[in-house]
This record gives sequence, structure tokens and C-alpha cells, in this order.
Amino acid sequence: MIIIGIAGGTGSGKTTVVNKIINSFPSGEVAVIPQDSYYKDSSHVPVEERSKINFDEPDAIEWTLLVDHLRQLREGKAIEMPTYSYLTCTRQPETVPVKPADVVIVEGILVLTDPVLRQMMDVKVFVDADADDRLIRVIARDCIERGRTPQMVIDRYENVLKPMHNRYIAPCKDFADLIVPQGGSNTVAINLLTDYIESRLRKNKA
Repeated sequence: MIIIGIAGGTGSGKTTVVNKIINSFPSGEVAVIPQDSYYKDSSHVPVEERSKINFDEPDAIEWTLLVDHLRQLREGKAIEMPTYSYLTCTRQPETVPVKPADVVIVEGILVLTDPVLRQMMDVKVFVDADADDRLIRVIARDCIERGRTPQMVIDRYENVLKPMHNRYIAPCKDFADLIVPQGGSNTVAINLLTDYIESRLRKNKA
């Protein structure tokens, strides 16, 4: 099993990179573990306070569960991955079964901030993108998927996303084995990554 960590700022194109990797391999050969599934449950927080939750700091993630699930996959065991709703800021009763795969991608803005998780990764990737481009993508996504107005997104970007990015996410470039500039549009970097994964898989199976 090869464990790939893919980090980068909100709206940087991580999902595009992940999807291009998945599409480069046979069905079932790549499993994806999104960091977003492991946000701590906030059902105990009053509803009016949940909009103030900071999703862009490491304390928001249940790292111990994520690490435990990754270890189980590496041991050949299937897991029940949690699901999380941004609309209610709560962990959902439904889980998603994930089986061990040749390639496991752990993806999220903060996945390179946790030292235990980093140690488990065979390859660490940072997807980089211009701040203005990221903001445009975040506005489009949050207005459609999370019911926010453009002004709400801009205010959150200035007050939370931007300072958290500078404090926690951008410094993770130093941990990366590969930096992918221009996000998901950088086909050269993505092809280099998939070629490397293929070579590692061939070596493991030899």
C-alpha cells in the first residue's frame, strides 16, 4: 500500500488533482480519505454558535480517529469512515465503508500539519494556487454547497481562511515532497506524480 498525502489551501484544486489520479488507475485501486470527514462533532454547540466554528485550524480535526483508520487500512482491514455535514456542523449517523487499496490518498487542507499522519505518508504533496483564484473558487463553492452569501464568504476569508492559511497551511510546503503550482491545471506535475505512483506499485508487486 502507498499512502499519499495531498494538502493545500481551500480552493487550491486538491479535489481536481485527486480525481485525475483516481482516473489514471483501474477502478478500486485508489481509496480516498478526506480530512473533512473527520471534523469533530459539534452537535453539543448551540446552533447559533456553530457558524463561528473555525474549520481551518488543526484542533478542528479528530486526528486520532483518522490515524487509527489509516493504520487499519494498512493492516488490510476495512473501515467505516464518518461523514460530516457543513450545513449543521455535525457528524452524521451514516458512515462510508472503505476497503484497503493499493493507493490510499489522504486529502485535506491540514493533512500535513499532523506529525503522526505525516510519518505514515509515502509521498507528501502540496497543491498551490494563487490566492485570488482560491477565493473565487471558495465563493462559488460555499454559495452553492453551504448556503452562504458572497459577502459571508468574503468576510470569512478575511477573518478566518486567510490568517489560518498563513499560520497553518502555507508552512506545510516545507514538508512536501512535491509542490503542484497552478492547482489541478498543472498536468505535468500530476503526470509526474501518477508515474511515480505507478513505479512504486510495480516495485511493490515485483
